[in-house]
Amino acid sequence: MSFSDDESSVLPPTTDTKLESFLFSCELSSKVPFYTFQGDEEEDLEHFLELRTVCLGEGAKEESNVVEVTAINHLGKKISVPIANLHIKCLPMVSLGEFELKAPVTLRLKAGTGPVSVSGLHLIVSQVEDSDLSEEEEEDDDDVEEEELPAVKPAKKKKNQ
Repeated sequence: MSFSDDESSVLPPTTDTKLESFLFSCELSSKVPFYTFQGDEEEDLEHFLELRTVCLGEGAKEESNVVEVTAINHLGKKISVPIANLHIKCLPMVSLGEFELKAPVTLRLKAGTGPVSVSGLHLIVSQVEDSDLSEEEEEDDDDVEEEELPAVKPAKKKKNQ
């Protein structure tokens, strides 16, 4: 996950972040044309959706299937952008790399009947207090002291024969 210096400087200097990632997948079709990804509403957690692939599922027809994503831009306004235009004969799958969006995010099958599978990672960023980190570091320091090697003794000199 990539953060710019501007984003990381928003956090107070007394906190660090912890990142957890979980697999994410949803299927869009004419029966279920949209999916909204939302995170928990806990204060110290931020949820991100990192989209990796969009691909046609089994039984897709010979038609264009357009997938659109709706999220909040840097100005706080909703914006919708098509991220894939799939067709069974020429482009059945698109790799998006590491396309990160902050929750809430809505995925919509704008055209076609699908099925279209969207997969990626659900990323959870939490703030960790320095006091929690210092306890962990102290425990790590104790382990290092216990694992120290014994002092090396100098070799005995051989007598000349």
